[in-house]
Amino acid sequence: NTLKTTKEKLRAILMDLDIETDYLKDQPDALVLKERANVFLTDAFKEGFFEVQDASSQLVAAFLDVKPGMRVVDTCAGAGGKTLHLASLMENKGQLIAMDLYESKLKQLKLRAKRNGAFNIEYRIIDSTKVIKKLQEKADRVLIDAPCSGLGVLKRNPDAKWKLQPEFIDNIRKVQAEVLESYSRIVKPGGKLVYATCSVLPSENQEQVKHFLTTENGKNFTFAKDVKILASESGFDGFYMALLERKA
Repeated sequence: NTLKTTKEKLRAILMDLDIETDYLKDQPDALVLKERANVFLTDAFKEGFFEVQDASSQLVAAFLDVKPGMRVVDTCAGAGGKTLHLASLMENKGQLIAMDLYESKLKQLKLRAKRNGAFNIEYRIIDSTKVIKKLQEKADRVLIDAPCSGLGVLKRNPDAKWKLQPEFIDNIRKVQAEVLESYSRIVKPGGKLVYATCSVLPSENQEQVKHFLTTENGKNFTFAKDVKILASESGFDGFYMALLERKA
């Protein structure tokens, strides 16, 4: 958490506790544990010096290209791992709106934000369409960390492949399309949007983005770039993220 410490200082603090870490190439804010350790019991964690998150998930905040002072909306914030990373990249400056359908998740995020010293976050429960309408064309950056099949995290949850039903994937694809259509309206002209999932299925990823760009609202956006991460190649979670830019 760069609001409170640096990677080098944190590494030294953990080393004093006999917890060894390595730097991670192309990950400016990451340390990777050499061995499993219960880092949640350390004072460094209790004081908000770091959060625990898969390396693939840590790429998303940087991909959104946020700057201090912007208005940024995390539309599917959940308990807020990516929200907190965005807050530190924004240096606590500007407005960061964390939205979710579930109040319980936003309550967790509030506790984490307090520990992290992240105080530029506002919390909004999506309890009606008005919440989205109020923000229409108001945000510089929007993150849609969409609900997905979770097929990128099979390494951690191998039993999921036996539980997933084809109809669940069909339903989740419909939800993704709706979320992309609705939440993309928050991006102001000249702003940027990241659509991300922890899935490796093209139908949840590239094909969703491709379809969105043909819709009435999607025609306002241009495709900038995307990243596909496979667990078999990276050693971390499978992941997908696409950067779209709204035409000025």
